[in-house]
Amino acid sequence: MESLAGYPPVKRYLGPIFILTFSIALLGASVLLTQSAQDDDLFGDYYAALIALNLVGVAILALLTFLQVRKLVIAFRARTLGSRLTMRFVITFAVLAIIPLAMVYYFAVQFLSRSVDSWFDTQIEQALDDALLLGRSTLETIKLDLIRQARISARRIETTNTSSQLYNLLDNLRAAGGYDEMSLHSSTGRILASSSNLSISLIPDAPDEDVLSKVRREKLYAEFEPTQDLGLRLRVAIPVSGLSVSSPDRVLQILYPLPLRYSRLGESVESASREYEKLKYLRQPLTLSFVLSLTLITAMTLLIAVWASIYLAQRMLAPLRDLAEGTRAVARGDYEKTLPMHGSDELGVLVDSFNTMTREIGSAQQKVVESQRQAEAEHAYLNTVLTHLSAGVLSFDSDRRLQTFNAAAETILESRLSIFEQQPIDVLAQALTGASALISAIKEGMDQRRSSWQKEIRVHSDTGRHTLICSGTRIDEGDTTVHVIVFEDATALLTAQRDAAWGEVARRLAHEIKNPLTPIQLSAERIRRKYLEHLSGPDKETLDRSTRTIVQQVEAMKTMVNAFSEYARPAPLHRVATDINLLITDTVDLFSASEKHAKVITELTPTERLVWIDPNAIRQVLNNLIINAQDASAASGGVVTIRTEWNSQKDQLMISVRDQGPGFSPDNIERVFEPYVTSKEKGTGLGLAICRRIIEEHGGNIRAINAPGGGANVIISLPTQAQ
Repeated sequence: MESLAGYPPVKRYLGPIFILTFSIALLGASVLLTQSAQDDDLFGDYYAALIALNLVGVAILALLTFLQVRKLVIAFRARTLGSRLTMRFVITFAVLAIIPLAMVYYFAVQFLSRSVDSWFDTQIEQALDDALLLGRSTLETIKLDLIRQARISARRIETTNTSSQLYNLLDNLRAAGGYDEMSLHSSTGRILASSSNLSISLIPDAPDEDVLSKVRREKLYAEFEPTQDLGLRLRVAIPVSGLSVSSPDRVLQILYPLPLRYSRLGESVESASREYEKLKYLRQPLTLSFVLSLTLITAMTLLIAVWASIYLAQRMLAPLRDLAEGTRAVARGDYEKTLPMHGSDELGVLVDSFNTMTREIGSAQQKVVESQRQAEAEHAYLNTVLTHLSAGVLSFDSDRRLQTFNAAAETILESRLSIFEQQPIDVLAQALTGASALISAIKEGMDQRRSSWQKEIRVHSDTGRHTLICSGTRIDEGDTTVHVIVFEDATALLTAQRDAAWGEVARRLAHEIKNPLTPIQLSAERIRRKYLEHLSGPDKETLDRSTRTIVQQVEAMKTMVNAFSEYARPAPLHRVATDINLLITDTVDLFSASEKHAKVITELTPTERLVWIDPNAIRQVLNNLIINAQDASAASGGVVTIRTEWNSQKDQLMISVRDQGPGFSPDNIERVFEPYVTSKEKGTGLGLAICRRIIEEHGGNIRAINAPGGGANVIISLPTQAQ
């Protein structure tokens, strides 16, 4: 249904104003129709036009009402908001209007019919006829008596000779009869003599030509005629013969006034008789007119009631429709919806309350949006920080389920943590077996229920052993508890610290030890040359053995110091695009000629890809690893296997050197790449440490594991591009 609230005030009330004006005009036409039915002049002239006008008006009103009803039915079928309630209101109002109107119409028609019939009672009609007859009989008696008197007077006038006698006779006759005027006229109407008691009339009232003509034809004229004072008088004219045959005829005229009471009674009876005959003539048209007028007014009232019910329903239910539309708008998230005010009644208060509510909700929503925007900005900032943070970050809820993590945590743990999101920490512990120490430390920290804790942890992965510095924080927010875990791979830092310490040791060795070694060696050689030839027997043997031992140990110490110097001062890398398979093959060929050591075999993945490395440095690494592997496999007679593999996802080259010896000692496997950690009886213990330094300088990593089938396996990961 269309709401009227959106229209301007003039347009909103244009329909009601038009209907009201039109209804008043139609009501006026109905009143005129009723009046015309009672007036025979209007009945003949305007009755048909007024009927047509009323019918056209009712038809127009019916059309307007039909359009309103049609619009309401269309809205009802379309299930438009508020149409059902409007339809129920209109039907109720129409029923309440139709039933009383029908009852009033029925009884009004019956009353009109009986009332009109009661006007034409037989007794009344007979009484009117009798009264009219009585009046006419009375007047006729007066007329006959005056005619008789006039004829008597005419005979007396005929015998009068002189004018004076004639005047006296007229005066006497007039006075005796009580006439207003008595005059004698010639046949042409000339006044011969007259007598009058009318002081205001100086000239007698001469008969006109019609009177004289009738006297000549019928020898008598007697008619009633009105007077100026609304009364009646009787004019009687008769011929008067002359004294001789040759004398011309004369005309005697008598004006006799009827008593005013007789005049009025006669006029009243005549008027009543005429009105009764008129009503009798208009009996059926009058009844039909009244019924038609009543029908038109009833139809007009009903149509106006239906139209008004629809209009009032729309007006009354407009706030409810607006409220329903407003609630739908609020449900859609539109908090700027403002409903128009329809008044200051209860519905107006409700609409005002709704507008106040939407304004407050809109303001609160704006604040929520602003807070959400700030939270999102802070969240984005926090995500940016977490993304670029080198330390791994994990967060768990009060149920110990993983909530958030960053890329550094996935890198350190070498696992995709997205598949464990919202999973309990026990599931994470089962999947990340290499990080079991970290998971155990986190669970232990949660169990302690401390606000913060820190621990150093060692974990194992495919890239080797790592030392993690782990710290945890417990955040309690009401009934919610959040555990934030931050851990950082300190392996590189600790390694750098150890390397720096060993570099310092190497410099001190070069300075404190290497410098005195040369004088010691020269002094021992000089003593040997000077005194060995002069001694014999046991003394000579003792001197020879002692000096030789001194020289050999000095050489050994020089070798150790040189190795330390080489470890402390690494040479710069000279990277070139290298065929790694060819480099490995050339290196292995150097060891294939020796039959005293374990056999070296290769399992190289064919490829045309080149690796940006320093060939000499990598060859040194391979030499150290092959020598160590051959030494470990010497007792068992096993072989040394070198295998290559390409990791396309990480763009890395994997090189593994595996022997079939006893493997690494469990006590030393975590420290095999540290200086002076060795299981051999001879050697400096710097070979694997130098290998690790060279690999790390290339941007790769090296790790040592014990192979499942026995033996040691050293795995190298190198990036294919220069880092």
